[in-house]
Amino acid sequence: MQQLMKQAQKMQQQLAQAQAELAETEVDGSAGGGLVTARVTGSGELLTISIDPEAVDLDDLETLQDLVVAAVRDATRRASELAADKLGPLTGGAGGLGGLGIPGL
Repeated sequence: MQQLMKQAQKMQQQLAQAQAELAETEVDGSAGGGLVTARVTGSGELLTISIDPEAVDLDDLETLQDLVVAAVRDATRRASELAADKLGPLTGGAGGLGGLGIPGL
């Protein structure tokens, strides 16, 4: 039982470290061939949106809005993939305590 507790504490420390690294990592996403880019942290916080002046057409703001949404979704998807890559091995790929190898957890 003591070995299991040590293993759980070690995994908890590794998970906290990986989460801190994710929060500091920046991930870019784009849309419209790079006309709009979004930057998020590995934990999904939106940091910046950049819009190329070529993307701005006052007669067609709906397209620009769609590009912004697509760029943010792209960046968020990439951040989620990064999180899965970093946290998956620690959580057994299923979240929670799956990495402990305990059935049902």
